[in-house]
Amino acid sequence: MTEQSNVITIDGKEYNQDDLSQDQNYFINQIKDLQTKAASLKFQLDQVTVAQNAFTNSLIQSLKTEDKEKAVNG
Repeated sequence: MTEQSNVITIDGKEYNQDDLSQDQNYFINQIKDLQTKAASLKFQLDQVTVAQNAFTNSLIQSLKTEDKEKAVNG
């Protein structure tokens, strides 16, 4: 079994994560965590946007139905 080292590429240059300082590895971990959070927030925003559109469409449909009923009942 071969052990695979973590190699990251920054600005087109490869770095072995084992060779980086503790601070540099901390920065990498922060970036990874922030990327995960950003993806999660985008996912949540997509859900909110779809729900908002559904409620907006429901309101519009409700108003149209009400307007039709008023026109018929005079």
